[in-house]
Amino acid sequence: MKYNLAILPILALALFSGCKGNTPVAETATTIPALLTSYQPASEKAAKIQWLTIEQAAARMEKEPRKIVIDVYTDWCGWCRKMDKETFTDPKVVELVNKHYYAVKLNAEGKDPITLRGQTFKYKGEYRSHELAVALLQGQMSFPTTVYLDEKMNMLAPVPGYLNAKTFSKILSYFGENHHQSMNFQEYEKKN
Repeated sequence: MKYNLAILPILALALFSGCKGNTPVAETATTIPALLTSYQPASEKAAKIQWLTIEQAAARMEKEPRKIVIDVYTDWCGWCRKMDKETFTDPKVVELVNKHYYAVKLNAEGKDPITLRGQTFKYKGEYRSHELAVALLQGQMSFPTTVYLDEKMNMLAPVPGYLNAKTFSKILSYFGENHHQSMNFQEYEKKN
């Protein structure tokens, strides 16, 4: 047993010195920097949703019409934060949103006035909500709610509640790829 333990350090030394001895110095100097320069951390590769204000989205629609997806949230909403962290960072969700939509974040309790199509929406203390949020959610104040608008800013649907990435992707495809024009969502879900 003592003999077997004594031979282990010798074998390790032979293995490591053998590796060094087989690699020419000049080759090592050129290979290592090439490997290091081609490495990109995952955070640099990952795309993100390009969030806009509703005014920015409306302005862009004049040049390039697209649908709008609006994340109506509040600062205190835990499910809203969960969607931010898990759903809105999913690569498939990011791809679908950036391809088909202008993405808007709207704080339902935001205090700043918003002017849209010549109408100014303000925070209303009696509702403890922004007028635009009340209008988009049709008075059903539930957070988070995702609102879908067509290319002319007409309501397609408000979808209340937390949505995981898989469900959200299906809804994004349904509206973004215009399946809503030929079938209801249940039919679409059965086919996909």
